[in-house]
Amino acid sequence: MQMLRRVMVLGCTLAFALSWASQSNAGLDEYVKKPDPSYAWKYVETKDFPDDVKVHQLSLTSQTWKDIVWTHVVSIIEPKVQLHPDAAVLYITGGKIGDSQRQGDLAVGFAIAKNTKSRVVVLPQVPNQPLLGNKTEDTLIAETFVRYLDTRDEEWPLLFPMVKSAIRAMDAAQAFAKEKNAPIERFVVTGASKRGWTTWLTGASDPRVKAIAPMVIPTLNFPAQNAHQLENFGKFSEQVGDYTARGLMDRFELPERNRLWHMVDPLSYRDRLTMPKFQINGTNDPYWTLDSMNIYWDELKGPSYVVYLPNAGHGLDKNREYATQAIGAIYHNAIGGMAMPQLSWKHGDTDSGALLLTVTSHPAPKSAQLWTATSPTLDFRKSPWTASPLKAGTTMAGDVKLPKSGNVALLADLEYEIDGYVFHMSTQVRQTNVKPEK
Repeated sequence: MQMLRRVMVLGCTLAFALSWASQSNAGLDEYVKKPDPSYAWKYVETKDFPDDVKVHQLSLTSQTWKDIVWTHVVSIIEPKVQLHPDAAVLYITGGKIGDSQRQGDLAVGFAIAKNTKSRVVVLPQVPNQPLLGNKTEDTLIAETFVRYLDTRDEEWPLLFPMVKSAIRAMDAAQAFAKEKNAPIERFVVTGASKRGWTTWLTGASDPRVKAIAPMVIPTLNFPAQNAHQLENFGKFSEQVGDYTARGLMDRFELPERNRLWHMVDPLSYRDRLTMPKFQINGTNDPYWTLDSMNIYWDELKGPSYVVYLPNAGHGLDKNREYATQAIGAIYHNAIGGMAMPQLSWKHGDTDSGALLLTVTSHPAPKSAQLWTATSPTLDFRKSPWTASPLKAGTTMAGDVKLPKSGNVALLADLEYEIDGYVFHMSTQVRQTNVKPEK
């Protein structure tokens, strides 16, 4: 697969790069393995749903973190017919302390169960929130990062208890399943945004995880991502304002900041993340640059796949079925042995200067499309994407003429049907790099 030009970290010295690579990951390991006598789970009830699906509800206490007890309302969706009874999907989601079963989370869980024909463990309240002065989501995570920098206490970064809650959910699901004489031995883990971040780190922390499907978190290698975002947008996205407001997005050369971001950056754990990985991204995600995944794609180890949802934002509000289909595909691959397509691509230029994308696929896809977008700047977040068909085959090519001004981006979307299962895969994005005149 062609190695795209890597974006260099602005102002990053060789010494800093080496220090980042050589640091220990003991902080996360020590926290998740630390015994916690507050861990407990309790069966609550079982409800019947259409299509012979049962949902078992558990009350879970995952841990006590900083003297705060974390509790979760866990749902285990159980289809009557399961292709691989020893495996399950862990779907990590959000919500607040005290929330009951959220219908939106269950709806996604049902869709995953349908695509995988597997049990799905829905873990909400990750993180437990509000905490630390009524803070939630990124505001809460940023607060814990600042507290780490103030104290050097490596239990402060909120991603650590978030990962531990996922591990404890797998423990509880296994214990419950064992009582029902239906043991679970293997998991595929998924989640979106901060829960996608948790998905990466959970995969790096627990050998029961056989594949991961992180959603809308294509931002590994944080120092390079931040430099690239400034280069593309001219400023940081307003979506990461909780971090910029606390001064967390720069000065990575400082040892304490170097250590913090190393501990929570999934790329630091790439030697462990060798299991199959299916990344699920939106082309119009307001958090990240369009080509953010290219910064680290070549650094990943083991099987790696991606699907871009055209015109979808951070909530994957368009073509959402692509996301649950991808979770199903990586499940059938890692758990059931379904062969994934051998897909490669090359970005280049035609003799006339147009952008050329050549794709090779074995087997040939069921259908293929070339998606393109234009932008007057390097900010594609609000740019509409349009599709044109590619002739499906083992080799496909499409080209896009350069606009008279501004920038253009392109990717290919391939639809497959393997062993009767339909899903989509994408190529990497390529975008031109014309900066507007000042």
